Amino acid sequence: MSTTPSSPAPTADARSDAGERGADEGALGWLRALGPRGRRAFAGAFGGYALDSYDYFTLPLSMVALAAYFHLDSGQTGLFTTVTLVVSAVGGAVAGVVADRVGRVKALMITVVTYAVFTVACGFAPSYETLLVFRALQGLGFGGEWAVGAILVAEYASARHRGRTLGAIQSSWAVGWALAAVVYTLVFSFLGDDLAWRVMFWTGALPALLVIWMRRRVHDAPEATAQREQSAQKGSFAAIFRPGRDGQPGLLRTTVFAGLLSTGVQGGYYTLATWVPTYLKSERGLSVVGTGSYLTFLISGAFLGYLTGGHLTDRLGRRRNIWLFALLSAICILAYANIPSGANTLLLVLGFPLGFCMSAIFSGFGSYLSELYPTAVRGTGQGFTYNAGRAVGAAFPTLVGFLADSWGVGGALVFGAIGYGIAALALLGLPETRGKELR
Repeated sequence: MSTTPSSPAPTADARSDAGERGADEGALGWLRALGPRGRRAFAGAFGGYALDSYDYFTLPLSMVALAAYFHLDSGQTGLFTTVTLVVSAVGGAVAGVVADRVGRVKALMITVVTYAVFTVACGFAPSYETLLVFRALQGLGFGGEWAVGAILVAEYASARHRGRTLGAIQSSWAVGWALAAVVYTLVFSFLGDDLAWRVMFWTGALPALLVIWMRRRVHDAPEATAQREQSAQKGSFAAIFRPGRDGQPGLLRTTVFAGLLSTGVQGGYYTLATWVPTYLKSERGLSVVGTGSYLTFLISGAFLGYLTGGHLTDRLGRRRNIWLFALLSAICILAYANIPSGANTLLLVLGFPLGFCMSAIFSGFGSYLSELYPTAVRGTGQGFTYNAGRAVGAAFPTLVGFLADSWGVGGALVFGAIGYGIAALALLGLPETRGKELR
């Protein structure tokens, strides 16, 4: 018989801690670490952003048909995107305030319902002017969904995994984009263009199903909610524009530079998202099916870019990740826009790294903007800076539209590279926040 003393049995707390550490490891450790409530919040935000993307891309994919139906020039079609993005700045800023005042989940449901209703309304538009108004109103919901959903999940995620968790949320944009491309290919293959563009918008009713599920199953993070409710400054625009005084840091500098960062990244991104389908169809002469095939490479690259960028933002830090992909995105735009005529195989292949780089830069946004602001004004700060950048960046697609008639769409696309240069410079005024706890 052994006389060696037996080790004491581990306590319940020790077993719990060991279990949490084990769950925190592995490829999907970030997802397990969210816990049941956090995973439901993740599913709600993921679905909301995917359908946000789907509703957004119904317009760019239908652009050629719309231009023919309403007899529009390139400047007028580019205005659709600009109006959507400018109004989305208002919607996003308001949604951020609402999220700080009534909660993340309630604000998220409001944004999803708004963009779904007005996307469907676009399908009934009898004129260019009416469609422009409906698209602008769609922007109210479109602008708020990402910021609110990102904050909801960020407040559940651990500092260690927040980058890859929010990167996975960002990847849902590619999922919605891919769904829109598949529906576009089917609808425009079987219906005439005059009806097909309307059907594309009518399919934007899908988000209503998500809202019904979210109402019962998704809840705000308890700790962040308690802190938000105790603060007297919640939902305050004044707070995010307050300069530092008497040795106390303010948020004015953060808001200015975060807005510039968002302007640069989104100016580059929406230039490509808006005009690449038109470029492939009008200047490269691709059919509907051919355009869908080329977009498959672009979207596949985007999906992997979101996931990869999420991991890198945790490993390299928020600023280094954005710097890296700002440079690579600018290089890819210049290469993509200058592929010689007839080299469509090269166009196909280059679509993958283009989608990868312009999406990987977004992966750190959800975690970075959330970490730059305190809990009481996190919705307001993130909602304002992200969507103010969206509004100013909206000038890029319109500029491309007006230049396309003389420069060609491919030549005008190079202006997207300027946006990434602005983003790189904006980082000089912002701190690194990797490892920051959100409480």
